[in-house]
Amino acid sequence: MGFTPPSPTRQAEEAGPSLESALRWDRVIVGSGLAGISILSWVYLISMGRDMHLVDLGRHMLMPHAQHRGSHELTTLCAMWTIMMVAMMVPAVTPTILMFARLNRSRHHEHTPYAETGGFLGGYLILWTIYSLLAGLAQWALHSTGLISDAMVSTSNILGGSLLVSAGAYQWTPLKNVCLTHCRSPLSFLMTRWKDGAAGALWMGLEHGFYCVACCWLLMLLLFVAGVMNLLWMGTITALVLIEKISPASPWIARMSGALLAGWGAWMFALVLFQK
Repeated sequence: MGFTPPSPTRQAEEAGPSLESALRWDRVIVGSGLAGISILSWVYLISMGRDMHLVDLGRHMLMPHAQHRGSHELTTLCAMWTIMMVAMMVPAVTPTILMFARLNRSRHHEHTPYAETGGFLGGYLILWTIYSLLAGLAQWALHSTGLISDAMVSTSNILGGSLLVSAGAYQWTPLKNVCLTHCRSPLSFLMTRWKDGAAGALWMGLEHGFYCVACCWLLMLLLFVAGVMNLLWMGTITALVLIEKISPASPWIARMSGALLAGWGAWMFALVLFQK
C-alpha cells in the first residue's frame, strides 16, 4: 500500500527540534553503516588483488578437472562475486536507503528506523546475491570451456565483443529506461510501494533490488571482458552505475555509454575478422 508523506522539512518543523535531531542522527548512523559496508568490501577486494597472485587464485577456484571441482571452490567463487556486488552497488543504493530511513522515522517519531532499514538493505542484497550465484556459475562454466582464463579474463574476442555489444544495445532499450527511472526516483518508489514493518521493508528492498538488477545486470557481466578482479574496471562500472542513478542527464549518459560499449564490441569483432 502506498502513501503520500508530507514534506520531511515541514514534518521536522511541526514535530519540533526532537524529530529534526533524530532525523539528523539517523542519517549519520545509517550513512556511516553503509559507508562501512562498502569500504570493507572494497578493502577486501583490493587486498585480494594486491596480495594474491590472480592466476593462482583463478586456477585454485576454477580448475576444470574433476578433483578440483569441489563445492568449496565454487562457494568461494560465488562469495567473491557477492562481495564485488556489495562493493559496487551499496554506494548506488545509499540515497534510496537514507530516504527510506528518513520517511520511516517521520511516520513513527518515537521508533528508530534501523531494523526496517536493515531489512530494506537485506532485501536489496538478496537479489544481488542471487545474481552473484548465477554469475559465479557462469564464470565456472566459461572457464571449463576455455573462454575465461585462470586470471579470470575473457580469452575470446567473440565472447568479449558479444558482451559489449549486448550491454551497449541494452542501454538503449525501453526496459533499461523503465528500470533506471525507478532507480532514479527513490521518493516516488517509496511513496507508491510503502509497506510498514520489518517484513514490509524487506519486501520493498526485494522489489527495489529487482529493478536495480534488471537495470545493471549486463553492465556487471562486462567484468568478464577486462577481468573479474580488475579493480580499475570495477571502479569504472561502479562510477557509471552511480552517475546513471543520480545525474539529471542519466538517460543520455546511459545511451552515450551504450554507444561506446557497442563500438568497443564492434572493434573486437573486427579483430576476429582481421585475424582470419
